[in-house]
Amino acid sequence: MSPEDETLKLLEVALTAEIFNQHQNLDINDLTPECRMLFGVNGEGEVKRPLSVSEGMIKRSLGIQDACSKLSKIPVITCDDFGQRIHVTSLEAAARMFVRKGGINLAGSNPALAFYLGSVDTTAPSYKLVRAANPPYEDTRIFLDKKVATILSGDESLKSGLDLVIISAPDEVEQKFENFVCTDEQIRIISKIKIARQHRETLQRHGIHEVGKLLFVGPPGTGKTSLALGLSREMHLPLIEVRISMVTSQYLGETSKNIDRIFEFAKQIAPCILFIDEFDFVAKSRVTDDHGAMKRAVNALLKNIDRISLIRDGVLLIGATNHPQLLDEAAWRRFDEIVEFSLPGREMRIQILKHITASIDCQCDYGLIADTTEGFSGADLRIMIKEALLSALIEGRSHINDCDIERGIILVSNRGAVRRQNWL
Repeated sequence: MSPEDETLKLLEVALTAEIFNQHQNLDINDLTPECRMLFGVNGEGEVKRPLSVSEGMIKRSLGIQDACSKLSKIPVITCDDFGQRIHVTSLEAAARMFVRKGGINLAGSNPALAFYLGSVDTTAPSYKLVRAANPPYEDTRIFLDKKVATILSGDESLKSGLDLVIISAPDEVEQKFENFVCTDEQIRIISKIKIARQHRETLQRHGIHEVGKLLFVGPPGTGKTSLALGLSREMHLPLIEVRISMVTSQYLGETSKNIDRIFEFAKQIAPCILFIDEFDFVAKSRVTDDHGAMKRAVNALLKNIDRISLIRDGVLLIGATNHPQLLDEAAWRRFDEIVEFSLPGREMRIQILKHITASIDCQCDYGLIADTTEGFSGADLRIMIKEALLSALIEGRSHINDCDIERGIILVSNRGAVRRQNWL
């Protein structure tokens, strides 16, 4: 970061604190994640005014040395002795100086700045849009951990059930919904869920509760788990991931009670997504296993699915299976939407390839690649591109060509051949 950029960043921090202190209507989601960390927002999301800025805080959080020295030439900023406090002496004058120094672009990702600069500069970005794009504090791990701790303090019996799930905060999820290549039907169903969430009160008033139980069906590698994670980020909902084969293991004990606890926890932490992977294990257990405890566990699962609702409880339930033929009618009828994930056709493969290689110099014919990758899943295409890029890097190139792609195709094809072997 250049000295000029450091000075601008320091001015941004000082301005943000002063704007927030003077405008009581601003809240935690008007602070950027960086500012929340800098100002020490606690797990409950409380922001204690007045916010203060010191040289030590800036050094620890931003890694910028000698903040007071760098700000000494700005007349609207003062520093106390030893850099304990950095003050803005005139908010409007400091804001105008910030704009003159080229800081208007920084307001595009800082809601507090956008809020105030809108009154002093006509080129300032829309506060409403900037705030909407700012990652909500409720999406963070620190917020989620605090919420989980509060729930467990009220009922410690839930803890044994939580040992069997993976809980992800939306801001931890790497998958972005906009990077998925969805079918029209998938988009239609997801849009319907979003509308249902927006109008929960209306649907509840009319007694319509059976909305928001989705079953993702399709071969491995077609994006079922990835889309569930992407929806967590897109809809700002924490995701509770359950693997049924693990939960119903006879070695874990108290499986029925643990299933009850998982569903009860989901209701308490709602709004959230409850994602049940390997749902076909339910059918296999019902048909082939005569172990009484496992049958009771499966029945407990089906009973809890009946009793949970997006409209009533705020829980979006998603089941996923690679083997829909194993599911019996009792399992099928518990889902109001079946979302198909088939292997991508030629045009979809082209779209997926373009998404995967968006940041890569790919000197290839996408149409030709799509023609030679029939039967490849989205995961297969990612593996192919990864192998192609590694091949190029080994040869000292930053771009990938047709030869690299061919090596990737061979790798995926060989993996498929090994997978299809019968070792018995």
